[in-house]
Amino acid sequence: MSKPRSLQKNLFINASLLFSGKAAAGGFAALQTVILARILGVTDFGLLQLVIAYIAMMNQFFDHMPIPPVAITATEAQAQTWPATIEAVGTITAVNGIAVSAEVAGVVQSIRFQSGDRVAAGTVLVTLDSMMDQAELRTLEAQRDLAETELARGRELFGSEVMAKSQFDRLESEAAQAAARIEAQRALIAKKTIRAPFAGALGIRQANLGQYVSPGTALVTLQSLDPIYVNFALPEQRLGILAVGLPVTASVDAFPDAAFEGRITAIEPRVDEGTRSFNVQATFRNANARLQPGLSARVHIALPKAESYVVVPQTAVSYNPYGNSVYIIQPAPPASGVTPGGDAQAAGGSAEPQLVVTRRLIKTGPTRGDFVAVIEGIQNALSGGLHGLGGHCE
Repeated sequence: MSKPRSLQKNLFINASLLFSGKAAAGGFAALQTVILARILGVTDFGLLQLVIAYIAMMNQFFDHMPIPPVAITATEAQAQTWPATIEAVGTITAVNGIAVSAEVAGVVQSIRFQSGDRVAAGTVLVTLDSMMDQAELRTLEAQRDLAETELARGRELFGSEVMAKSQFDRLESEAAQAAARIEAQRALIAKKTIRAPFAGALGIRQANLGQYVSPGTALVTLQSLDPIYVNFALPEQRLGILAVGLPVTASVDAFPDAAFEGRITAIEPRVDEGTRSFNVQATFRNANARLQPGLSARVHIALPKAESYVVVPQTAVSYNPYGNSVYIIQPAPPASGVTPGGDAQAAGGSAEPQLVVTRRLIKTGPTRGDFVAVIEGIQNALSGGLHGLGGHCE
């Protein structure tokens, strides 16, 4: 009875595995032949020998099949001098920025600005109804006049020794109190005229005509935009290399192609115990008002001293959680026994020098465009004759 085709196929695979390697020698080869004949159900040992020869030939081919070369892109590591900089992320803050609010309660009588206006210091923004306060002021003025009249009469009587000293002192006190009440009432009326405390740009109006506002109610925001601050924090290790007056360049996502120039104007004299960082403030001119309070800014501080780095393209670096690495191409040492496979691979023909590719863990530093600085990992290889850096396989 013939075996099913799928079963014969599986038996043939098992026979191939049986004859793989170099174990088919001596008496064991004869045992393998008998087992293979039983597996395949072959009684013609001539055909069986042909099958065995074919299997052996295929195994030998796969055992000695050459590894095809891998095409890569490579470039040379370079030593470059970069201006020393410190990078940080900060927040843009107005030199003066408030929400203009009412100090006293009242009904909005007039609004004298438009949303987004630029105003000078002292500009009237909102007035509250002060009719009752004005009437109270006239009452207080009448009481003051009466107190001053009585004080003048008492002064004559006191000079004639007709009035006692205590009574005259009481008249003087009443006149002074009447004058003080008038000043307080005038101050109350003045607070119902709300003015801009400094020059700047107004925000969106938040009050309406006829609206009753209580003390502290925000009416509109006011921001002083030129100059403007950028506040950021740096780790304590940077404290010794910063100084007031160092140039600062800032960029914001709202204007990705623009660079804003400023200078450090203040350094916090205290390091935060929780974060071990200190605050720095830089001041920027902002005549076109492109920098707005609340924006996030990337800050670059230029230091007086330049730094020398070994730099490589960022595409040549393999970034991994356990550490970054690059592949280094160097001439193979004489009699190194380099063979294809393993951690190093030989490249080039017999007429060209042999090259080896090794993987090195590195520590990366600052970046400039498409290049990244290598702080540790390939300096020794560079001094010993670095041939190139491997990039992506093609």
